[in-house]
Amino acid sequence: MTTRSLKRLPSALGPARVGKLASFFAALVLFSAAGLTADTSSAPPAGGKVNINQASATQIALLPRIGEKVAGRVLDYRKSHGPFARPEDLMEVKGIGEKLFLTLKPYVAVSGPTTLAAKVRLGSARKREGPAPAKNKPAPKSAPASVPAGKGR
Repeated sequence: MTTRSLKRLPSALGPARVGKLASFFAALVLFSAAGLTADTSSAPPAGGKVNINQASATQIALLPRIGEKVAGRVLDYRKSHGPFARPEDLMEVKGIGEKLFLTLKPYVAVSGPTTLAAKVRLGSARKREGPAPAKNKPAPKSAPASVPAGKGR
């Protein structure tokens, strides 16, 4: 664009439209800034940690994505192998892989008191709008194997 066409742009849009565009962009900047400072649920609550060397199964089950069954496995592992030396040792427990451990890491400690008081619920990346798709849909019919591809009948 040339300087001449840029000078004509506001007059071509009209003063009312320029004002609306300016307010739209101002609102867009404000909402963007608000989104950057919004609290995320991935950060632990203030001081919310579980000491995996001292916690009970009920306290361990407060961790995100951990149920009573896996919490019991943590206790069994601790009983047979001794206290956890570092949080990463939690990945030795059946049912806790690297991906789950990365979710748990902000909430896990190997020393100090257990301060997590409520179950941590993390949001899901899946959309939960509408009903779940039907699982028993018939498979699409394909052409018989005896007809070569590209040869119509």
